[in-house]
Amino acid sequence: MSLTVIENNRHAHRVMEVVLQGFRAETSDVVVQSWQRCMQQHHLHPDRPRKPPVLPREQLEARCQRLADLLDCARHEMATLYQQLADPESAVVLTDTEGAILHMVSSPEFADDLQPMGFHVGAIWSEAEAGTNGMGTCLASASAVAVSRDDHFFTQFTSLTCSAVPIFDPSGAMCAVLDVTSRSSLPQQHGLVLLGMTAQMVENRLLDLRCRDAHPLHFHSRPEFVYTLHEGRLAVSGGGQIQAANRSALMQLGFRTMDELRGRHVDEIFQTSLANLLERSSRSAYHPVVTYRAAQAAHRFFAVARPPAATALGERSVPVAKPGLEPAIDIVARPVGGVAQGDGLLNGADGGTSGAFGDPRLATQLHRAARAISRQIPVLLQGETGAGKEVFARALHGRSPNAGGAFVAVNCASLPESLIESELFGYRAGAFTGAQRSGRRGKVLQADRGTLFLDEIGDMPLELQARLLRVLDERQVTPLGSEETVPVEFQLISASHRDLPALVQAGRFREDLYYRLCGLAVMLPPLRERSDQRELILALLATEAGPEATLSARAMDRLLAHPWPGNVRQLRHVLRTAVALADGHRIDAEHLAQLASVAAPSAAPALAAPQPLADAIEEDEAQPDPAAHLNVIQANEREVLMRLLNEQRWNVSKVAQALGVSRNTLYRKLHKLHIPLTHAR
Repeated sequence: MSLTVIENNRHAHRVMEVVLQGFRAETSDVVVQSWQRCMQQHHLHPDRPRKPPVLPREQLEARCQRLADLLDCARHEMATLYQQLADPESAVVLTDTEGAILHMVSSPEFADDLQPMGFHVGAIWSEAEAGTNGMGTCLASASAVAVSRDDHFFTQFTSLTCSAVPIFDPSGAMCAVLDVTSRSSLPQQHGLVLLGMTAQMVENRLLDLRCRDAHPLHFHSRPEFVYTLHEGRLAVSGGGQIQAANRSALMQLGFRTMDELRGRHVDEIFQTSLANLLERSSRSAYHPVVTYRAAQAAHRFFAVARPPAATALGERSVPVAKPGLEPAIDIVARPVGGVAQGDGLLNGADGGTSGAFGDPRLATQLHRAARAISRQIPVLLQGETGAGKEVFARALHGRSPNAGGAFVAVNCASLPESLIESELFGYRAGAFTGAQRSGRRGKVLQADRGTLFLDEIGDMPLELQARLLRVLDERQVTPLGSEETVPVEFQLISASHRDLPALVQAGRFREDLYYRLCGLAVMLPPLRERSDQRELILALLATEAGPEATLSARAMDRLLAHPWPGNVRQLRHVLRTAVALADGHRIDAEHLAQLASVAAPSAAPALAAPQPLADAIEEDEAQPDPAAHLNVIQANEREVLMRLLNEQRWNVSKVAQALGVSRNTLYRKLHKLHIPLTHAR
């Protein structure tokens, strides 16, 4: 008797022992219950294997057609998950609610290996047909499951490990199962986490696709989670009725099923109406605004409401009244006419080129850039980190002939170098079975007839600069792995805090690309140099805490005295923290403790020279000045950071907190600005 036969008999005996005699050593309840269903309901036997049945071609095509939108939403996410797993002996599988495999992503070799088991597109892997397995048991239990090797019911599948999660449609009904099957013998917790995240992304895509005529409403109790995988998402009709929601929305709002939420009005859920949320979201440039749970004033959310995707309308600002500000101890955070909302850049009720700014230089820059955009001239934005370059770019998009198209932003500094090319130009995923025939559409193609915004363009690798230049010249894109070119037309806006001419001189940036990008150069002033700081603080405070928030005169003076090396981004973070600390009361100076102590404007200018650093840093006099090659913007930024580091006794954690950035981000900034880390802690 062969070893395989002996092992099969041992497995079958174990299954029978568990089901018939109740012996459960090292067997999970989910698996035991599945084995019981297999024997008692489906009348299967563990050592009498059979291949799962296969749908006729016509039936398979009909099912795929019925779930065409789901497949469209899932294909890209499945390909991404397969690449994340980086396991050639794995397959990512999508089934319908009857267990029929509709789509599969794997290496050709592993697909061939699984074929004799009946593991392929068209096969039905329900529990009734294939016994205990990831896909079938997930369907039966309507929950995430991990079925490892000997957990399978049939002996022929014990070489496999399966993890599966359900996918729910916008109505709250289970519509599919996402599964990863491999040869791995390792615990599957990590795989289940990735599967769960992928399922959420598919569900969110499906919600957007099936509810294109509804207003998307994004929310979370923490503002940094809005526009992320963790956000709650609602689809709301024009009349304010909730039509659909994702699972995160149900959980955050305390509902168990979609039926409990469907049909309710927004003002039954939040202390606001859809119209009010739309107006405030537009004024804030679609950054999260504060709202509260209905009948639960202590339960605060941050939310954004948008126009329906199907309308394809450009984002427009909303007229803002101009109440007067009377001198008082409490400064009321009311929107002030002519003051930018959101990140302090957008305003102008007509959405045209007037663009009323609180700072006259910004108004002039917007007017010049809008004229260039109207003639399809590329615009290059320059300014310090956090100065609002992306918000300015969105303002230009709204005033361009391409305003009806998409605004597609790519941060060249945040993408791994190995992903920038596929992110920009897309790929034809022919390296593995089941990938989309056309592959992934890159950002350039997504921006067709819209605006492509390339942030931190100075960090793009040299070899990709040549490809980008060719796209700009030829207006054609060739995805990776493809020989076909696709025509594309878009408005280009790029941005960088780096001195691009200096990079050109150093051979780190192509001169021909620089002149191609720089049809018009726009310099955005840092926050410390803006003349509308007071109004901007009030406008941002209104978006963070609502129009009734108040600010003491001492707190305002403290804010106005700060040099703001993190610019508008840092200001928003500081105000958000202050609002939380004040907990509904007036914001006072004590709520701004995260700001480093600085002198009032009357005592010293915002950019006063830093104190001597000889006592803090021992530098080799033979070494050249580390800041000698920095541009003016970088030199100012270096001075401010040096002052903050000295004030905080070189405690990097405290400085990072004051700036509203992570320690790693601050370390990278210190390295770029040639600030030695000898005393950093």
